[in-house]
Amino acid sequence: MAMHAPDAVAAPPLATAPAVPLSLADRLLMLRDRLYASRAFHRFASTYAPWRWITRVRSRQVFDLVGGFVYTQIITTCFAVDLFRLLDGGPQDEATIARHTGLGDEGTRRLLRAAASLRLVSTRSRGRWGLGPLGGPLVHDRALARMVAHNQHFYRDLADPSAILRKARGETELSRFWSYGAAERPHEIDPLTAAEFSGIMADTIPPLAEDVLDHYDMGRHRVLMDVGGGEGLFLAAAARRHPTLRVQLFDLPAVVARAQARFEREGLADRAQVHGGDFHRDALPTGADVITLVRVLLDHGDDRAQALVRAAKAALPPGGTLLVAEPFAGQRNTGPLADAYFGLYLWAMGQGRARTETEHRGMLEAAGFTRIRRLPTRTPLWTDLLVAYNDD
Repeated sequence: MAMHAPDAVAAPPLATAPAVPLSLADRLLMLRDRLYASRAFHRFASTYAPWRWITRVRSRQVFDLVGGFVYTQIITTCFAVDLFRLLDGGPQDEATIARHTGLGDEGTRRLLRAAASLRLVSTRSRGRWGLGPLGGPLVHDRALARMVAHNQHFYRDLADPSAILRKARGETELSRFWSYGAAERPHEIDPLTAAEFSGIMADTIPPLAEDVLDHYDMGRHRVLMDVGGGEGLFLAAAARRHPTLRVQLFDLPAVVARAQARFEREGLADRAQVHGGDFHRDALPTGADVITLVRVLLDHGDDRAQALVRAAKAALPPGGTLLVAEPFAGQRNTGPLADAYFGLYLWAMGQGRARTETEHRGMLEAAGFTRIRRLPTRTPLWTDLLVAYNDD
């Protein structure tokens, strides 16, 4: 059956660009593109043994791009029917799984086979099913589970992504969810709203915090201030690891109230201090010799991000340190996370963008920071890390 592009995504007339001389590299790449698009070349490559594996891999990669949304919805369904937690207790037969999920015999069978193709589940002895190599980590990973659930807001915006990209940033599902970021008086946000958005961030912080603290020694500092630190998960992790370190949190008043309760529950209240305010309007408190911006800059446009970096420098003493921890754009080792996922996510959210390492360095240098260096992390998919010093 022939497939046709829907009218909603029909291509507009081709725009003509001014004639520009092509380099040798441009001509070679154009030749490559024509070869990849040629059916005759595909037929030849698929029958020529040395190239056969390349065509198969490329075909699979292309189809994975086309089927990607379906794959994510299979994962979403597995979470929705609590399949991973059921199989975490041991292999189960299809009848037991069907009763647990409520999908019926055939629906359960289809889901299991789809999940098995993604290595989320796998067959076991006597016709039973267990967790697969990619499903096992999802059972106890709260960050990924929360991301899967939260992405449903994003997917509703992506029903017509070209419409979102074609117009100036306006009201979307994500912009309504993250409305505190564009609120006229964010310091007056109610506790229930604060609990909703800070809870999502709290579930995704622990693996990131562990990675950052493993690669930068906070024990060399006296006072750490985390700006935009939500419920204080990063600070709590740093304080537990370094018993003499004092910590400060700066965030919206409704958010820092939740952090204060966390510090008290964890026995850290005597070393923790919270400051409620709006870093777009208020000066940052002084007294810390190291400030962290953990996944904060990418949530803001260039002007606000630059202003925040300047505010951090103003709050640091001479010799003070700034750490920027967030995924960088343009990195081969992180795949399409920053440029594809965060690129569209932040656009739909209504503010912010992922930046390259060069762009981050430019902001830090413009604010007056020196001796900027990048530290390696275990999982750049979650975060990269830049360290900068206030040598004034």
